[in-house]
Amino acid sequence: MTGADATVPDATTGPVDGTAGQAADLGGRHRRIRSVAATVLAAGLVLVALVAPTDVNDLTPAAFLRIPVEGLIAVALLLVLPPKPRRIVATVLGALLGLVLVLKITDLGFSTVLDRPFDLISDWAFLAAGAEFLSESYGSAAEVAAVAVAVGAVLAVPVLVALSVRRLARVVAGHRVVSARAAAALGAVWVACAVLGAQIVPGLPIAADTVATGVYDRGRQVNAGLHDQERLRTQLAGDPFRDTPGDQLLTGLRGKDVLVAFVESYGRVAVEDPELAPEVDAALDEGTRRLGAAGYGSRSAFLTSSTTGGGSWLAHATLMTGIRADNQLRYTNLVHSDHLTLNGAFKRAGWRTSLVMPALTRAWPEADFFAADQVYGANDLGYRGPTFSFSSPPDQFTLEAFQRAERTPGHAPVMAEIPLLSSHIPWTPVPKLVDWDSLGDGSVFQGTNHADRADEGTRRAYRNSIVYSLRTLVSYVERYGDDDLVLVFLGDHQPARAITGEGAGKDVPITIVAKDPAVLDQISGWRWQDGLNPGPDAPVWPMEAFRDRFLRAFGPQSTTHS
Repeated sequence: MTGADATVPDATTGPVDGTAGQAADLGGRHRRIRSVAATVLAAGLVLVALVAPTDVNDLTPAAFLRIPVEGLIAVALLLVLPPKPRRIVATVLGALLGLVLVLKITDLGFSTVLDRPFDLISDWAFLAAGAEFLSESYGSAAEVAAVAVAVGAVLAVPVLVALSVRRLARVVAGHRVVSARAAAALGAVWVACAVLGAQIVPGLPIAADTVATGVYDRGRQVNAGLHDQERLRTQLAGDPFRDTPGDQLLTGLRGKDVLVAFVESYGRVAVEDPELAPEVDAALDEGTRRLGAAGYGSRSAFLTSSTTGGGSWLAHATLMTGIRADNQLRYTNLVHSDHLTLNGAFKRAGWRTSLVMPALTRAWPEADFFAADQVYGANDLGYRGPTFSFSSPPDQFTLEAFQRAERTPGHAPVMAEIPLLSSHIPWTPVPKLVDWDSLGDGSVFQGTNHADRADEGTRRAYRNSIVYSLRTLVSYVERYGDDDLVLVFLGDHQPARAITGEGAGKDVPITIVAKDPAVLDQISGWRWQDGLNPGPDAPVWPMEAFRDRFLRAFGPQSTTHS
């Protein structure tokens, strides 16, 4: 080797070894960063599962600045367990905590729409109803996608939380002294905050025990659901009208056609909210004037619905049965009984009874419970036009179809229950009132259901849909009313919280319209307000009180069942 050769570096030694060392150090740093990031994410997910609120109004960053006692207990338990039992316990605790998180997410969704948490016993029907709503409003692809996401989340969340707890368990075991001291310190802070009742967010104490409290509340919820049938049986046995003969029922309405129309999502917010009420009140006041000029009187008040934001069938059952149906289990038990509904009272008294259900597309066994002589589903109305909100025909066509089928010249007195769906979420597009003579098979609406969906789900769209439904009812009475028409129209429930805001309650307006003054004279003792628009001081009844008061007002005193 020459001197020059001696100065040439060996390509397999010096410089390459240095580069490899730097690469190894860099790779190590990257692994540590990824490890720390994964641990932080795991801790964040576990914290969310432990302290996340179940009401959407409490869902703020400050709500997570709490100390979960269940987490401290879990740390203490994992510190004392040997490796294999520690892994098993961490996996089980993580999976259970993941299920808790799934329930919390479900509660948040229910609080957004229905203003209450999910009921483990009775609310499964709402999940199916939600899927049906997506299909009817946005197509089957939206339904399939939503179901796939929901199922994926239910399966993935417990797995992710379990993996996160296992990772944290390894960290705790690897830093036993630090972990023990941190848990002890946080435990002392937790006790102090619990004693002082310290809160950052009102109603959410820093000393959190949300998992334990949630499990306790779920237990009470399940217990109440399991005993509901016994309570319902007691209520059914006490029905004062169960054995009342037909000739003693509804004597004050003989010869009248009685229509009970539910206006979807027509809640108290529509007539009192500063952004919504001006146009809604204007439509009601105009309707009062127009009907008054045509010889009709009207009286209005409020009922407190059994539901809010959705679950229309619960409100329908509550009004018609006089028993509060505020969950699916109660509804199911109720419709499988032989309880006398308001529809059934009319049928027993000699009326023809019908149900006009513009969204009904399948068999509906509950029709027997509601004592219907005839059920008109979506395919029975003869509608050939475009669909609007919730894939339904316009309310005007629904009322016209009922008129053609049931109120022909010389018809027998009819009692009908009619849900009107043009004000159903998503509230767009909103139909336009057309000349009644031009309705035909609905083809007149072709090309009118392509409204700009920029307002979809907004308060303005909600307001416009309510105004349409109310004006349609007034126009129907003007067009087809006579001395023998009695119209009862009301909201089924308040709209979702996105419309009502916080603390809106469950009140819905109700109005009775009649041309025969004797009809309104019989309810003078109710002290309802004149006109279609109930004011802030109008009477408020529980919705379940209506059936009995109506039957008493329009018939002799009921017989008492011993």
